[in-house]
Amino acid sequence: MNAAHVDDWLRGHALTASDIDCATTVMLKILDGKCKMGAVDKVVMALLYDAVKHRPGERFGDEYHRLIAAARAASSEEMRNLIYEKRVLAETMLSRPVMKTFKAMLREQGLFAGLSEDDESPA
Repeated sequence: MNAAHVDDWLRGHALTASDIDCATTVMLKILDGKCKMGAVDKVVMALLYDAVKHRPGERFGDEYHRLIAAARAASSEEMRNLIYEKRVLAETMLSRPVMKTFKAMLREQGLFAGLSEDDESPA
């Protein structure tokens, strides 16, 4: 799995502003260590986030993207706590059904197709 695969997938699948928010929220969850996805799925989601972070979301914008960039550049206890707080806030702003629908759409439309962790899917 690489960025080119994700870019190819995105050319055939229009994401909504809500989907961009979901991708941002998943990235926060990956960074705070609470994500239950398999390692390969986390890589795919990080690549998806990187490919869409410049697109506008409904709720989350530059503040979240700067925080994610800072957390990826340097991890500390303070940063992990801030990421955790922002992730919890993001999850309260998005309903659980919205996130589940987003993840199901990614699976159904083939973003994770052919990956080695066949028994692991985004949780």
